[in-house]
Amino acid sequence: MRDGAIALAVSVLVCAALAFYAGVALSQGAAAIAGIGLVACAAVAVGSRRDRWSGPADRVTLARTVLVGGCATVTVLALTGVVGPRPWWLVGLAVPALVLDGVDGYVARRTGTATPAGARLDMEVDAALLLVLSLTASLTQGFWVIAIGAMRYLWVGAASVLPRLRDELPFRYSRKVFAVVQAVALIIALVPVVPVPVPAARAGLVLALACLVFSFGRDALTLLAHRTGEAVDRRRPALPDAQAEPVLDLTRLEVLREAESGRHARSVVGGDEVQ
Repeated sequence: MRDGAIALAVSVLVCAALAFYAGVALSQGAAAIAGIGLVACAAVAVGSRRDRWSGPADRVTLARTVLVGGCATVTVLALTGVVGPRPWWLVGLAVPALVLDGVDGYVARRTGTATPAGARLDMEVDAALLLVLSLTASLTQGFWVIAIGAMRYLWVGAASVLPRLRDELPFRYSRKVFAVVQAVALIIALVPVVPVPVPAARAGLVLALACLVFSFGRDALTLLAHRTGEAVDRRRPALPDAQAEPVLDLTRLEVLREAESGRHARSVVGGDEVQ
């Protein structure tokens, strides 16, 4: 609880400083609210845990959240035209936020404090960073870039219609790799010294989107196929060979009955002859 409050307090200072540096009242308020609101969501997520406990890795993630909140503030300023479409402030905040993405997982493993709640928080911060960067990149690269940041939220929307998409997925390291590829491609496209129409930057964004579509498509097929297999198993449970379900052969049973009747008739006839 205390860590979340500290992160929120720091974000108020950082986002307010970035917003009021721009000098436009309406944009200042919107920008500050965007950044502080993002960090507040993370702080509430940590504070609402059953034990209200946050470990060393959570503190690193909360520090990342403050940086991402600063990115959100600068993005609002860029979208409203107060600053340029590719400000250095955004790159300066996004790069350490990306670097810390690998630190929180390492700290969790080294200290033995990895938790599902911490992993979810880390994932949501990653998604927020990608959305913020893609919104800014769309100013110079086209609106199609927003698909990179919106993909996670489209998945959440689809899961509300298809509950099976909410099931737990098996761990795949490639998801982390794809997330880094997306963030790096977006940051390169936002660096002011990189020419806007440079083909390499555009190709990097296309590659990032392709990796994202592949990753989400594979996960969707995994969950849908897994649930379909479970439904089939529930309708007819599979039995081991040693416990195979017996099959009654009516034809063989009728033959056995006729043979038994014949033997019984012969035994009666034989008894009469003896008498």
